[in-house]
Amino acid sequence: MSDSRRIMAIFFIQSIAMGSWFPRIPEVQAALGLGPAQLALALLGMPIGLLLTLPFAGRVVAKIGARTAIMGGFLVFLVLAPLPAFAWNLPSLFFALLVVGTAVSGLELGMNVAADAIEHAAGAKIMSTCHGFWSLGQMVGSLVGVAFAALAVPVSGSLVTVSLILLGPALWLGLTLPRLPDAVSHAAEPRRDWPGPSKALIGLCIFVFGIAMAEGAAADWSAVFLRDIIGAPLAQAGFGYTAYAFAIAAGRFLGDRLSTRFGPVMLARFCGAVTIIGIGIVVTSSGALQAMIGLAALGFGCSVGFPLGVTAAARLGDRPAAPNVALLSLFALFGFLVGAPMIGFVAQHLDLRFGLAMLLPPLFLSVALASGLRPHRTAGELAAARA
Repeated sequence: MSDSRRIMAIFFIQSIAMGSWFPRIPEVQAALGLGPAQLALALLGMPIGLLLTLPFAGRVVAKIGARTAIMGGFLVFLVLAPLPAFAWNLPSLFFALLVVGTAVSGLELGMNVAADAIEHAAGAKIMSTCHGFWSLGQMVGSLVGVAFAALAVPVSGSLVTVSLILLGPALWLGLTLPRLPDAVSHAAEPRRDWPGPSKALIGLCIFVFGIAMAEGAAADWSAVFLRDIIGAPLAQAGFGYTAYAFAIAAGRFLGDRLSTRFGPVMLARFCGAVTIIGIGIVVTSSGALQAMIGLAALGFGCSVGFPLGVTAAARLGDRPAAPNVALLSLFALFGFLVGAPMIGFVAQHLDLRFGLAMLLPPLFLSVALASGLRPHRTAGELAAARA
């Protein structure tokens, strides 16, 4: 198995565990008697955990290497992933999700840094495809979650089973992954000499913010929307997220080819427009089929935003890839952090349709900032060009 295939498999396995959780959220909400605003507060736990640890994770991954971060991250994450199923009230659900978010930060950062290094070494684009496998894993995980729900398997039993099945393959893949340097190497530079984030990086961070808000909305609210607003039965409601996950996976598998052909800026602007149209279809839907079509359009539109942002941030050449990708991920997760409660609080006082419509302004801003995805030439490439 090539290094490219290994890192794609790692992305795939990591996302199955979380994908199996999302379709079971309405069951946990009902069991704990949570309203939309209360569920929104509970769902803050995971992004808060990520936000608390990502500022340190960038330095740690840069020091220990992506391979070690992936192996250690998998072990901790898969052990802790079932915790939300054992919550007995709102605070315990929040804390369980916070712990899971803390556990996953180093793992996800290590995966993205490793993918960038392998992409650079191979001389071929693989970042979007890696995230395509991540989305495919989410789709598979969501189908597993729906199947367990249809079989009336308790949420706790399903999440524990998934983690146990994934643990062996995940650790094996991490062990067989080679040690790879950053695509832009700063290994010889002391930490104090690294410059702060550039204007280009901040622009990229704001770009992914709007995309992440839309992704978080689909993950956290699609099943609830189909159940509460459309009136779909519980088993069918889980397919809303499946439709989204399938579309985002398809878009990411096409992303590397489309980016090569049309360029990252044009591709990001087109996909941003599709995301906006998808949200419009969802909020005006009158039946489950229309809502699923809108969620699928939303998924395809969101598909390439974060992978394009990761590649652009890692290749800025001003700092090592790890801290740049960590800051980008921090903004993306902040999108999740802001989006989930915003939608829930608006839904509590108005309607979930209005809550989802609140995603439109940041998405328009993301489309406007897509020009920041134009490739930057690293210091090494500039020196080679002058020689």
